[in-house]
Amino acid sequence: MLRLILRLLHVTPLFAALMLAPSVAQSQRASAARISDRERAGFASVPFGVGETFSFRLQVKWGFVSGNGTASLVVEDMERINGHPAYRLGFRTKGGIAMFGVDDMQRSWLDARTLFARRFEQKLKQTGYSRDKTYDFLPQQMQYVNIANAADTGPLASASPLDDVSFIYFIRTLPLKVGDVYTASRYFKTDGNPVTVRVVRSERITVPAGSFNAVVVQPIIRTKGLFSEGGAAEVWFSDDARHIPLKVRAKVSIATLTMELQSIVVPARR
Repeated sequence: MLRLILRLLHVTPLFAALMLAPSVAQSQRASAARISDRERAGFASVPFGVGETFSFRLQVKWGFVSGNGTASLVVEDMERINGHPAYRLGFRTKGGIAMFGVDDMQRSWLDARTLFARRFEQKLKQTGYSRDKTYDFLPQQMQYVNIANAADTGPLASASPLDDVSFIYFIRTLPLKVGDVYTASRYFKTDGNPVTVRVVRSERITVPAGSFNAVVVQPIIRTKGLFSEGGAAEVWFSDDARHIPLKVRAKVSIATLTMELQSIVVPARR
């Protein structure tokens, strides 16, 4: 969610971690076995499910220049990754500013039992540049491995790793009471840690999707970019059990970025 937006702002990206060699991803999805009801009984309790879709409008202001775009957060499906059932989470951002455009698709596979990431994928297209990559997270070996490039391997910072996309959904599982501070070294790359989440206040907020009671969270990641210590980022979540992401506002260099929720699709209950 973060690198893409920073590229949209045309500044050095940050919190790298929203993805792969298409043939590998497609074969994994095609071979994914059905998840049985017995397995589902062991899943962690979460405030989301397959089919949940949040759509956002995106605005970037850079001095006298502004740009618009769209973003979405989707629980796309449930699949097996290395034998483990996982939610496939998708975050997409499309937009541009002046002559610069970006289309960034990130995915994370969040283990349904333990709520840590098993895989992270990014497919990025921007003016004059593109990149595809996929990392498998191997906690038993304490390594992350690029599926298409074995040389791109590094040490996992945590046996319960999170990436940019899964981090957002993990925050939604926390109580998020005003005054709470959560600190953990769970970002999959060491230089992003520790990650801090501060719940700073509650307020009533109106976005295109409606009016909500909200809690305001300041996430801080020790990398350059949107959620960096100097970025003054705030994220509004609904003040209820679902913790719906309602709004993001951040300052990066001389630019200000705002994402506001436009619509919600609620998954059907099993």
